[in-house]
Amino acid sequence: MQPVKMAHKAGFVSIIGKPNVGKSTLSNKLVGERLSVVTPKASTTRHRIFGIINTDEYQIVFSDTPGIIEPAYKLHEGMMDIVNDSVNDADVILFVADVADEGPEPHHLEKLKQAKCPVILVLNKMDLSNQKEVSDSIEKWKDIIPFSEILPISAISGFNVDGLLKLMLQFIPEHEPYYPKDQLTDRPERFFITEIIRGVIFDLYDKEIPYSTEVVIIAYEEGVKLDKIYANIIVERQSQKGIVIGKLGEGIKRIGTTARKDIELFLQKKVFLDLKVKVEENWRKDDRKLQKFGYINK
Repeated sequence: MQPVKMAHKAGFVSIIGKPNVGKSTLSNKLVGERLSVVTPKASTTRHRIFGIINTDEYQIVFSDTPGIIEPAYKLHEGMMDIVNDSVNDADVILFVADVADEGPEPHHLEKLKQAKCPVILVLNKMDLSNQKEVSDSIEKWKDIIPFSEILPISAISGFNVDGLLKLMLQFIPEHEPYYPKDQLTDRPERFFITEIIRGVIFDLYDKEIPYSTEVVIIAYEEGVKLDKIYANIIVERQSQKGIVIGKLGEGIKRIGTTARKDIELFLQKKVFLDLKVKVEENWRKDDRKLQKFGYINK
């Protein structure tokens, strides 16, 4: 008797939640690659980043999304449109919350009520809590909204992440793969290079500087042994340009040195990185500039 062949599963899983709850750390852990920028600062993620995991039996396309916030700029509006799109086209939603959170804010509930698919509450950072706090958090969230499942995890340590994957697979529909089986993401290398540079800026600068910067590659010369990358760091004001460049160019040199090492690790080859700082006044509030930088589609 021939063994019964299991049907192939494929689907889209959107990871949403407020800023700084560990969405990008979880996405990277699930995919097994550092595709999303992770820093201690809130609202590091600005784009929707697809990470794909494949086996013979399934393909899951994860969407790491910006943290849910009340928009203060046109940029924020574009980021929340990204979250809305990810909610609307998901087969499964992972709503990630910190175990220590008191509960969702009203605009978080609005996003959850939009969902037309199973929603799994992922209570992250249980490595920073005790069992009583985790149990109390589960009971508290149960009374707020009816989730399909609730699962405590630690994304940073990997605790229960395999269990979360098995749980998700229960809700993934039978379908042929959406992407080639050897594809890891829908984004090109250049996107991740700009994200690496932006991540370094988030690590090295405080206050408004990280949130006021964008990175654009203006030229990319690929070689057999060395890639030459020319990129602009965009800021909103002349004073910010001076801060990023630093005294005697020390700031821009530090960004370049750190980013070049990370890019070389990502590309697995030597890199020449040339960075310039350019001013685009109030770009976070300008529809045309936000469209140019890929935050709105109009």
